[in-house]
Amino acid sequence: MSITAEPTTTTPPARPLLRDHRIPADGIHEGPRLLRRLAEGAEDRPYERFTLVPQGPLIGAEIRGLDLSRPLTAAVRAELDRALLEWKVLFFRGQHLTSAAQRDFARNWGELETNPLLATGDAQDVVRFDRSQVPTFENVWHTDTTFRENPALGAVLQLREVPPYGGDTLWADMAAAYDNLPEEVRERVEGLRAVHDYLPGFARFTSAEHLAAFQSTFPPVEHPVVRRHPVTGRRTLFVNTSFTTRITGLPQEESDRLLRLLFQQAHVPEYQVRFHWRAGDVAFWDNRATQHYASGDYAGHRRVAERVAVVGDRPH
Repeated sequence: MSITAEPTTTTPPARPLLRDHRIPADGIHEGPRLLRRLAEGAEDRPYERFTLVPQGPLIGAEIRGLDLSRPLTAAVRAELDRALLEWKVLFFRGQHLTSAAQRDFARNWGELETNPLLATGDAQDVVRFDRSQVPTFENVWHTDTTFRENPALGAVLQLREVPPYGGDTLWADMAAAYDNLPEEVRERVEGLRAVHDYLPGFARFTSAEHLAAFQSTFPPVEHPVVRRHPVTGRRTLFVNTSFTTRITGLPQEESDRLLRLLFQQAHVPEYQVRFHWRAGDVAFWDNRATQHYASGDYAGHRRVAERVAVVGDRPH
């Protein structure tokens, strides 16, 4: 006679009883991030006319072997332009450019921008930041001149005088910031537009009397919350703490909450590069694809920089 064994059953252990918990839906969360340096389909080609040293996997590269005080050949200019599009901010050590040479270099990318809201150097299109005299844009993530209909294409910054410590500048890749937004947030911001205004950015360090004089020159403008880069075609998050005041068509409370979420994306370290300056160093960045942050951690010391900006196009 055969005996059939009784089937054995295993009772899974009871899960421990946990208290209720919830992570807020808005903000920055842990986990893997998509770090895509190039536009989809772009070929990663070597550079032949200078040495490029990446400062990270995503954004920022040091360029070696060029003297920016000399005119650029068409071939070098074209390769530098490709490097700018691919790395978004380029660093050149020890150039010690005159203001004229700095302007000549920037003009390779177009007409130069003037900014009557800021102190000038040797010419109206040279902005001078002397931190020992007047506080300016420090300790805040921002994109330059988004309060204009045509925000700057890019900017060339040179440090004339550096403090003994601190005073670094950080840049964030806003294409990566867009890529890593949750899908539901990308869907939510699709097609939205936001208002940009010079007043909140400059009110921190400029008198009301001075600001009032420019209200007709710089009325509020609207730009897309997500702009498409005019050359690479990549989508980039295009709102910033200094100049973006509200999202068009949303109630103020909803607009404020969504902007807080979007502003936070520049704070992710994986999207950033940090540059420690020496006197005579130059940085050239793509203002259409980045935000930057000047660290004001050198109290009691002097930091002098000069910036030349290139006129850009209207964001789409």
